[in-house]
Amino acid sequence: GLQRNGKSCRLRWINYLRPGLKHSDFTLEEERIVMKLHTILGNK
Repeated sequence: GLQRNGKSCRLRWINYLRPGLKHSDFTLEEERIVMKLHTILGNK
């Protein structure tokens, strides 16, 4: 089977398994915020 170290388990929890984590699409408001910040900050 898979052998995961502590760091990879922690990252998987934070990014995929944590309760309360949103898995739905962006709302229109969230999309506007992303677009506005991208205009200000550009690609980084």
